[in-house]
Amino acid sequence: MTAIRIGSLMRRDALIASSYRMVFVLDIFFGVVELAFYYFISATFAHVSPGDLGEAPSYFAFAIVGVLLGAVLNATSSTVGSRVRDEQLTGTLEILAASPLNSFELCVGLVSFPFLFALVRLGIYTIFALTVLGLELPSADWPGFLLVLLATGAAIAPIGILAGAAALVVKRGHVVASTGVYLMTFLAGMAFPISVLPGWIRWISDLIPLRYAFDGARAALFTGGGWGMDVVVLSAIAAALWPSALVAFSWALTFAKRKAALADY
Repeated sequence: MTAIRIGSLMRRDALIASSYRMVFVLDIFFGVVELAFYYFISATFAHVSPGDLGEAPSYFAFAIVGVLLGAVLNATSSTVGSRVRDEQLTGTLEILAASPLNSFELCVGLVSFPFLFALVRLGIYTIFALTVLGLELPSADWPGFLLVLLATGAAIAPIGILAGAAALVVKRGHVVASTGVYLMTFLAGMAFPISVLPGWIRWISDLIPLRYAFDGARAALFTGGGWGMDVVVLSAIAAALWPSALVAFSWALTFAKRKAALADY
């Protein structure tokens, strides 16, 4: 029954999104432009030691992992808060809250379609980088890379659920959550190695889940191994965060119902 309810919500989101076809095209287009942007930066700084880039053969290869995971991170972190806010603005949140969906089904349902669409975009970007931009990944462990992506989505989704809870209580709270995710990507090595960070701040990177996402993805793509422990850490983070995130969202939803604030904006 839970799978059917989540599937129905995901199908609803897919139908809504497909009615705005230009959004799909522009989303993929800007992702391709971003890849080209990093490609030309890499051409400018061609002589960089692979040891400084997590064994990546070039800066472009290093940066593309950040771009690919960025799609997944956005889908599983800021999306839930934004979606809750959109549901408030369109007046459909009250309908969802009155439906048989529980908090878990609602959260997973809201994030499912964006996450699947992010994986599709990721596939398109990877093919473009391999065929057009000349990216070479001879040692890539693709099943390992997929496992890292799934573990990353599971570990980061609770942050998105907390952003959704914030949107229910504080209205614009998801903006603060999005800012926090942006800062985490900065410190976790999305666009540059954390080794270039000052020593007094570098230790924070070890506390950020995204650090293990980037490390695991790069290990899977560039060396074909060494990603297992990152998946274990991400899975442990997911197991620790999901219960508290669901409790927070359930409390926020109950709070908004009692205050008759589900449609406030």
